[in-house]
Amino acid sequence: MRDTTTDRAELRGDCENCFGLCCVALPFARSADFAVDKPAGKACPNLGADHRCGIHARLRESGFSGCTVYDCFGAGQKVSQVTFGGRDRNTVPREEARRMSEVFPVVRQLHELLWYLTEALALPAARPVRGELRRLLDRTDALTRLSPDELTALDVPAHRQDVNALLLRTSELVRAGVPGRRKDRRGADLVGARLKGADLRGANLRGACLIAADLTGADLRRADLIGADLRDTDLTDADLTGAFFLTQPQVNAARGSAGTRLPESVARPAHWTAGR
Repeated sequence: MRDTTTDRAELRGDCENCFGLCCVALPFARSADFAVDKPAGKACPNLGADHRCGIHARLRESGFSGCTVYDCFGAGQKVSQVTFGGRDRNTVPREEARRMSEVFPVVRQLHELLWYLTEALALPAARPVRGELRRLLDRTDALTRLSPDELTALDVPAHRQDVNALLLRTSELVRAGVPGRRKDRRGADLVGARLKGADLRGANLRGACLIAADLTGADLRRADLIGADLRDTDLTDADLTGAFFLTQPQVNAARGSAGTRLPESVARPAHWTAGR
């Protein structure tokens, strides 16, 4: 059984105990987020032999802002230290190094689910489903500890469906406690939407596309933000107190200010202060 008092720390990337797996396993294309093309399984040209990024302190100015909004939810150190027992990617046989790249995205998905389940367990309104959440969290954690062969054969979408059904019930319980009419914008196309000062308390924004939307001064207290696309979303002076299922990558992809109020589960990005 997982110890929920330490879960959050375990579900954050720890590069010191990882072999740079995200810099190898994941592909990216030359764009505003990445300066070069890189296929899956090939090491990023900025990755050193010590598994450290050579431009980590200047990623944005070097054209790799996409790296600054990514988080593995702790999957990197899990695969490096647990699944493969601390064996260095550069010293193992090529086939084993390839298998690491295959396993990493699978465990990353499972760790993201652990993040949501851990948060759900801490929500007071989720008390009626707390037992089910605990069982599903322990089951998900057990899956992350499978062998490499078992992980690559795992039906992650099917497991995600089970988790999502319970997270939906949790969301309904939490948002039911918000008085008044609660907006349902699940999966909505809100690209560039003008929502300055909008009352979105208890809103369902699951999977909503809010790219470049103006949410300046908006009230997002106790809103469900699971899977919402917040790339370049303006959260200046917005209130996200109690907003739930919000992840660090989502926050990192948005724009904000010193006046933006965030849940305790996420940190204020350093780049938010630039130009503010």
